[in-house]
Amino acid sequence: MSERAARAIAFYLPQFHPIPENSEWWGPGFTEWTNAARARPLYRGHNQPHLPADLGFYDLRLPESRQAQSDLALEYGVEAFCYWHYWFGKGSRILERPFTEVLASGEPSISFCLGWANQTWTGIWHGAENRVLRQQTYPGPEDDQAHFDAILPAFRDPRYLRVGGRPVFYVFRPEELPSASEFVDRWQGMARAAGLEGLYLVAEVSDLLGNGPRYRTVSNDGFDAGAYVRLPARRTRADVLRMRVRRKLGGPEVYPYSTDASPWGPVRADPALQPSVYPNWDNTPRSGRRGLALDGSDPAKFAQNLAHAVGTLQTREPEERLLWIKSWNEWAEGNYLEPDLQYGREWLATLQRGLATT
Repeated sequence: MSERAARAIAFYLPQFHPIPENSEWWGPGFTEWTNAARARPLYRGHNQPHLPADLGFYDLRLPESRQAQSDLALEYGVEAFCYWHYWFGKGSRILERPFTEVLASGEPSISFCLGWANQTWTGIWHGAENRVLRQQTYPGPEDDQAHFDAILPAFRDPRYLRVGGRPVFYVFRPEELPSASEFVDRWQGMARAAGLEGLYLVAEVSDLLGNGPRYRTVSNDGFDAGAYVRLPARRTRADVLRMRVRRKLGGPEVYPYSTDASPWGPVRADPALQPSVYPNWDNTPRSGRRGLALDGSDPAKFAQNLAHAVGTLQTREPEERLLWIKSWNEWAEGNYLEPDLQYGREWLATLQRGLATT
């Protein structure tokens, strides 16, 4: 592990190649680029579309695209990608091809872990939230074993991200598990039975707009850590009133991008919590006027939030200074580190400077 102030892990979306399901649901050839490229401004000063620079409109079926991402990430200090992983129960999977090929080929060299996106897929991206596309289910212990067995080869890969010798496994919606504590016990037992030292289990603690976390029992349920996820949204009384007016007029929800240090209080106070940072956020390419945008994000403001986040980790053991970045390539959420046409590589250069030890 290199000498850096934190271990930067960037969430990685595999939805940049066509699959039959997306073609059926959204039209032939649909990928994440479809939404990103057709985005348009929805309010005065709205910066859309966000378009890629160095890497272009890549296709993740191509090893060359995956290698270029790895090279760029490693150059600027990203230690690992957290690939979103989909298991809906009874072997139902989706978007698994890029990671399957990464695992089978041994390339690229960047470290990785898996993040289980345990959430029902709906049509919310297109304003049809009541349309269920793929239901998340929890059939029970036998299905857990099948799920574990399916990803055990990844846990055994030498590139897999580890803490204390244990593979890191991230759970997106721990609050939706039938029993989070039973999940932890079962998965730790399966890991030890498979000859691993156990797993380093991370639960997402989602508190997107600072109204309180959706999940509060990280340590009681046995998770090793919780990733505290909160949008850097400034929400003064005036900001909220402006948002309500905008909503009544049919516009998206918009807040200024904030660099206030106070939201980092929970992470400073609780050693079980780890920070996450957002360079930017604007999911209107997916959700249109039903979306939410942070206005005024730029690399200089990202640098301030990065400094806050890295600062929360400095009293911890170096191996557990995990910094979760949302995200590497969520282009239709306006949420990425990859070079864009507006700022080039400055998002990445900001990260590199923020991770430098003094």
